[in-house]
Amino acid sequence: MPPYTTGACRWNPCKRLDEDMNEKEVAEIRRRFKPEKSNITHIRGCYVNEKREIVSEFDQSIAMMPQEEAEKMLATLKRTLSGTLGKNLIDIIFATKQVLDSEEHGLLMALRGSSLNDQGIVEAFYQRVIQAVDMEGQYLILLAFDTYDVPYRSRDGERQDDASTEVFSYILCSLCPVKATKPALCYDVPENVFRSAKADWLVSPPELGFLFPAFDDRSANIYNALYYTRDITESHQEFVDAVFHTEIPLPAAAQKEAFESMLSDTLDDECNFEVVQAVHEQLCGMIEEHKANKETEPLTVSKRTVKSVLEACGVSEERVTAFEEKYDEEFGADAEVRPRNIVDTRRMEVRTPDVTIQVNPERSDLIETRIINGAKYILIRAEGGVEVNGVDIHIS
Repeated sequence: MPPYTTGACRWNPCKRLDEDMNEKEVAEIRRRFKPEKSNITHIRGCYVNEKREIVSEFDQSIAMMPQEEAEKMLATLKRTLSGTLGKNLIDIIFATKQVLDSEEHGLLMALRGSSLNDQGIVEAFYQRVIQAVDMEGQYLILLAFDTYDVPYRSRDGERQDDASTEVFSYILCSLCPVKATKPALCYDVPENVFRSAKADWLVSPPELGFLFPAFDDRSANIYNALYYTRDITESHQEFVDAVFHTEIPLPAAAQKEAFESMLSDTLDDECNFEVVQAVHEQLCGMIEEHKANKETEPLTVSKRTVKSVLEACGVSEERVTAFEEKYDEEFGADAEVRPRNIVDTRRMEVRTPDVTIQVNPERSDLIETRIINGAKYILIRAEGGVEVNGVDIHIS
């Protein structure tokens, strides 16, 4: 058994273990981080220097803070639930064996079960994080515990605040860099004079953090956590290994890069503008349809989705098979990826070593490629006005 007691927990055995939090559920928890709505009574944390040493620890009451400071503290914690699902907010799935008997899951359950009031458990968590994280400079580890009387929602979505079905208790952890400001000149309004402002230390928005347990189907799911990373190019795998001891998908930026390389490498000379355009339009269309239908569950696509587009474009069976094999190698045979991670819905970019063209994805039909007298050309049909360096020009 793990060295930390997990305590009692309600768990629905019919609930899918791989179910992710959706946008509505994240938004529902985000709304908690206001003094009048939160049941967070105190914030625990420690200040870590560049030598990985704890300089100081604190356990501060929210109720004893001035209103403005309490609001800023809760707003900082709230940032740990910001960004896009699948990019900044990543679902962590614990194996059943971990939940039943593992040190990492037992520690998280003990933090939650003690409401952050057990000094030994909190210290153990600090050390686990500090030994794993290689963050430049100084930073804060912030911990908050909250209990939420989850209001009942009828089938038509109507909320009934006086009919709570359960209490969702959870912990939120945020790692915030602490950065020095530069000396500056400031204006003192009451005194009507300029003064020199000394350098100070400011708490930056969270770099990474997590919510545990996950709030799935508006109830506690101890088999999942929601992990946050501010930078979509960096997953901080060392933190994930230490706290969750599990693997997570490639960072969103790396997924996009891998998918782009996958197409160009496997399709080879069959990777033309029309094929890439079709894949982009298909995925963007799915995203728009998902948004228009107001689907709550995250949208994912499998390799079969891309395979069907490639086949429809006339890509040879040999190249399609090569794409499937590369997909299995990069993402996994049965893996599904979020289309927002592999395409940019806001723009389509055409680039040569000397020229970069950005096009509205909805008007990619304005672009075509041709070979004229043996030379390769990118042709853009000009509709409406044309500007060069902000100057209207005429094409005659």
